[in-house]
Amino acid sequence: MSLPIMPNKIALFSAKPYDKTYFEQFRHEFDCQVDYFEVPLTEQNVQLCQGGYDAVCVFVNDTVNQAVLSQLSEFGCNIVALRCAGFNNVDLQAAENLNIRVCRVPSYSPEAVAEHTVGLMLTLSRKFHKAYNRVKEDNFSLNGLLGFNLFKKTVGIIGTGKIGHATINILKGFGCNILAFDPTETPIDDVAYVSLETLYKQADIISLHCPLTPQTHHLINQDSLALMREGVMIVNTSRGGLIDTDAMIKGLKARKIGYLGLDVYEQEANLFFEDLSNEIIDDDVFQRLLTFPNVLITGHQGFFTQEALTAIAQTTLGNIQLLNNQQDCLNQIKPS
Repeated sequence: MSLPIMPNKIALFSAKPYDKTYFEQFRHEFDCQVDYFEVPLTEQNVQLCQGGYDAVCVFVNDTVNQAVLSQLSEFGCNIVALRCAGFNNVDLQAAENLNIRVCRVPSYSPEAVAEHTVGLMLTLSRKFHKAYNRVKEDNFSLNGLLGFNLFKKTVGIIGTGKIGHATINILKGFGCNILAFDPTETPIDDVAYVSLETLYKQADIISLHCPLTPQTHHLINQDSLALMREGVMIVNTSRGGLIDTDAMIKGLKARKIGYLGLDVYEQEANLFFEDLSNEIIDDDVFQRLLTFPNVLITGHQGFFTQEALTAIAQTTLGNIQLLNNQQDCLNQIKPS
């Protein structure tokens, strides 16, 4: 008599109600048991993974360093499944040394992040957020709401992967002139690939769509800012570490940066995805950013659409099933 096949057992960290909704919707299709932990994965609570888990599922602000991976290996957990595209929070070399396989969701909904990016651009340029608050107070004055057209503006796209490409497609519809930089130049109609220096000098709007690596860390800094046009708009919906926040504050104070739109922040792990409305936030840099009238910050919600959450759950569970069955997984990532 053969023993019954046990379902894949997954520990999902940084779990929010919407994660549970979508993973519960699809887990039966992939024969999975999912235990949800609201806390982020850290060195201090990795002990939660002792329950015989085949995989841990993590998000952008979970810690998956060598210490955490060593503990996971001791517990017999040999799969780390990222339910996001970025993997800068995972020590890939340590994972490989410990025979822990790592997978991600490289493309859940490029259009979700692209549309949020352009939404930030439009809100900054046309001051929708300020107009909304005024009208709620019966103030219909247009003073202070003067905006500018995106039509014929030069937009510099740094990173032309799927999200960057989707952003370009939207901006073409506005009649923008597109400059792009990417180490891998994938030909795109009506897009001119240029050097970073040229992009910085010529773009009215700069939008970041690249991964966070040692090479891209603080890509936007005091030196790159000095090359940019006066009143430049900078939008980052990728990773907070791409921007030197202190340099941005100096640029805002000097009026070099005319508009700054952020969906990510370098120190967001202590802030984003939580309700801190009744707490005192002691991040002075973040609080300083909030004081500028030309800064718009959203809490890492660019991915947050029904379509994206569906794709994230299905792809993540599919990745785990493939790896647990020792099958090839196109979404597995290894150290470069």
